[in-house]
Amino acid sequence: MKDGKIPDPNTIHPIAGYDKEIYVKPTVKNPNIIVGDFTYIADSEFESHVTHLYEWNGDRLIIGKFCQIASGVEFVMNGANHQMNAISTFPFYTLEGWDMEPPETSDLPLKGDTVIGNDVWIGQNAVILRGVHIGDGSIIGADSVVGSNVEPYTIVIGNPARKLRKRFDDELIELMLKFKWWDKSIEEINELIPILTCGDLEKVKKEIKSRL
Repeated sequence: MKDGKIPDPNTIHPIAGYDKEIYVKPTVKNPNIIVGDFTYIADSEFESHVTHLYEWNGDRLIIGKFCQIASGVEFVMNGANHQMNAISTFPFYTLEGWDMEPPETSDLPLKGDTVIGNDVWIGQNAVILRGVHIGDGSIIGADSVVGSNVEPYTIVIGNPARKLRKRFDDELIELMLKFKWWDKSIEEINELIPILTCGDLEKVKKEIKSRL
């Protein structure tokens, strides 16, 4: 291992002397935020990037392993929703003095958990809306607003985010989804780095096929 150190997912600051990039998992206190090993954000903390996550909605933010989250990214959860099937969208029940009980959950446009796969790169100032599922290996362009699901190994950009292209051909995407390198041991991943960072995709296909 580099410098004799073993990568540790429970380290908060993985770059010595630099506090503007952290591994997220060891810092999370909210039980409705679940983050995999080695996912990092380019900031000194994470939970302020998750907005409107209220216990009574029962939704969760689930993020996989080895994700790369740039500064300014926001995950907007279901609590940002207002009732839309009535005359007014004003949330009287949340504010002091108004005689209104909370609406039934069936009257709110709740979309369930927000799920980010593994090895997803989310660009600076992107906004991920409630209930979105983003597949493994995807790239979210800077300043994108993602309101619908993203297939694995797909690049999306814009507001609203639209598919730019797939990162690889279907064969390689299928191989990567079977290979699941992020679930392997630290030692195995370290040994795989020459494959994971190789730009010769035909060579990568051959290597992965030999290991499946």
